[in-house]
Amino acid sequence: MHLAVAGNIGSGKTTLTEKLSKHYGWKAEFEAVDDNPYLPDFYEDMKRWSFHLQVYFLNSRFKQLKKIQETAAGSFIQDRTIYEDAYIFAANLYKSKLLTERDYSNYKNLFDSMIAHVKAPDLLIYLKADIPKLVGQIEKRGRSFETSMSIDYLKNLNSHYEEWIAGYHEGKLLVIDVNQLDFVERAGDFALIVEKIEREMFGLFS
Repeated sequence: MHLAVAGNIGSGKTTLTEKLSKHYGWKAEFEAVDDNPYLPDFYEDMKRWSFHLQVYFLNSRFKQLKKIQETAAGSFIQDRTIYEDAYIFAANLYKSKLLTERDYSNYKNLFDSMIAHVKAPDLLIYLKADIPKLVGQIEKRGRSFETSMSIDYLKNLNSHYEEWIAGYHEGKLLVIDVNQLDFVERAGDFALIVEKIEREMFGLFS
């Protein structure tokens, strides 16, 4: 089984991935954030470092997917998908003129080569969150390099997410509105998410 958790920065992807991993006893694959050598530079100068950052993330995600697909036994939960790298973040940087035509074309060709060798997750879980929720979560975790992130940047990403999710046909999709949920502090909220997942995956609680 391969589940993937998608969503904007601050939507709760990593936390939900951790909780689902413990709940099901499945292996978790996390986004390369803390050990990413380009992130701090990127938030200081997006135009200069955007291509480097996106290629790093793309390669990291591709290696995760190869590991998931080549592991004969066991199930995985993945924090963010390879689709988001291309359709959300790279596309947003290009439209915002922070990624040149040449670099974006090179990136898309690399993505297309990679995507031909991977399968979509059995279930994509999209955490839908509005800007106030995202900002609150980002402030709560207190990563120094995220303090320079603009509201417009988050809004643009949310627009790309809505467009991508509306046209997602690669596999099963579960959209969870997390604006009023707190699955860390409220056990009932987490139980609700688990119920929704199991209904999608296994047809339970129907």
